Amino acid sequence: MAKLTEYTRYADAQKFANSQALWDLFDGNRDYFNIAHECINRHADGSGRTAVRIAHADGSDKVLSFDELAVGSSRFAYWLQENGIQPGDRIAFMLEPSLPFYTSLFGAMMMGAISVPLFTLFGLDGLRLRVDDCKPKLLITNAEKLEIATSIEGLRVVVADAGLLDEIAHFPDTYKPATRAEDLAVFQYTSGTTRELPAAVKHSHRTLQTLMFAALYGTGIRPGDEFFCPSSPAWGHGLWHGTLAPLALGVTTGTFAGRFDAVRLMKGLQDYKITNLSAAATHYRMMKNSGKAKDFAFSIKKLSYTGEPIDPATLEFVDQTFHVPACSMYGTTEIGVVLVNYPGASDYVVKPGSLGKPVPGLKLQVQKPDGTAAEPGVIGELMLWRRDRWETTKDLAKIDEDVYFYHAGRADDVIISAGWTMSAVEIENTLLKHPDVREAAVIGVPDATRGQVAKAFIVTDRAPGEDYVTELKNFTRDRLSQHEFPRQIAFVSELPKTPAGKVHRKVLRDREAAALLRDS
Repeated sequence: MAKLTEYTRYADAQKFANSQALWDLFDGNRDYFNIAHECINRHADGSGRTAVRIAHADGSDKVLSFDELAVGSSRFAYWLQENGIQPGDRIAFMLEPSLPFYTSLFGAMMMGAISVPLFTLFGLDGLRLRVDDCKPKLLITNAEKLEIATSIEGLRVVVADAGLLDEIAHFPDTYKPATRAEDLAVFQYTSGTTRELPAAVKHSHRTLQTLMFAALYGTGIRPGDEFFCPSSPAWGHGLWHGTLAPLALGVTTGTFAGRFDAVRLMKGLQDYKITNLSAAATHYRMMKNSGKAKDFAFSIKKLSYTGEPIDPATLEFVDQTFHVPACSMYGTTEIGVVLVNYPGASDYVVKPGSLGKPVPGLKLQVQKPDGTAAEPGVIGELMLWRRDRWETTKDLAKIDEDVYFYHAGRADDVIISAGWTMSAVEIENTLLKHPDVREAAVIGVPDATRGQVAKAFIVTDRAPGEDYVTELKNFTRDRLSQHEFPRQIAFVSELPKTPAGKVHRKVLRDREAAALLRDS
């Protein structure tokens, strides 16, 4: 029977995709399985084939081969053992994409330790919270973060530099993993604030097998693709979809290192002749806002986005720039990817702005408050059937007549004003259609008469003023409905965002609550 990677059609996904077919893509099995072997070792054939391309913010490039990563990871696995690390110990990494990052990431998993990737822009509080939570035996970081890392009492810190690579050079070039499929491999933190530490999501080696549904049908990865994902590998999208999934299929992946720059990204897409791009919605918006896309030539054939919905203006930019449909894939670090748009499937119609349809084998439903299925066009809570019961995704959604799903915001982003239920996302998307609005975020704020009203925070290059406020209110009301518009508007220089690049509405809500308390 053909492997799933040989099928590209939506109908074939529904017919052939199942758990056993996913196992057939790997060397390992339900009993013994190792992520590092599947992603690196089995593709290291002495040919020097490229595994990772790194586009640095300073304009430089770095190319790493499967052979190079297999040797380095094996040596690092032996080095960990010599330094007293045991299977199940946590090893944290606070590094930009680089040879030391991939060497230590895969080396730890290779010998059975648990890899904990951490965002490089964490300050002391953000780092300490996560260290206190996962209690790593070792933190691998760079010289710039050394002072912060060493200020945490009891934390053993190693700087990943040329000296470390020299230190591991005398160890053997090959290592044979012996992990079981259910052994823990990765602790993944979601992108919360330092005051609200999200619990680590604990992934086993087997998670890589489950991930292939997202790889095949969310990003559309197939052998022969030239893949790129600019999201940081400290977060779920950058690590699982941007790094582990393509490498597991032997596909060359690309990533970004350093402070993100949209123009630098587009140059990398051009120079690497990238055919498959998967990025956060914010990345596409920043490419649009740069105004420089016309300066580059692209080879994109498949394109996906995640993290949050893309506003209509950015969708139009994607269509005009890349000439392929923008395929949303929806999921969370906790539940994985559950709704996709099957990039590259010739028999699948991508509806602009839609989250798509369930990955093969999953059942989702939009439910009303009484637990019954919502009719097309009616906003309700998005539920996932799992473990013989409905589980909430904590998101709102609606379906259309063809049972495509559409995001309607987080459950706590609902605004109820004078009895009317409004979606912050719908108001934001409408505001972003205005030619002078660069970014927008909407929250509900208290109101003595209506209970709540919508308040919009606008980033714009245009001078603020009462006429502009009135124009934006009318612009929104005329396109949505007479009640669905921001009754309050504030102009700001920037919006708070999570480290993964999503607009952080909770920060806005907290600021408004604090201001209300001060004024009371």
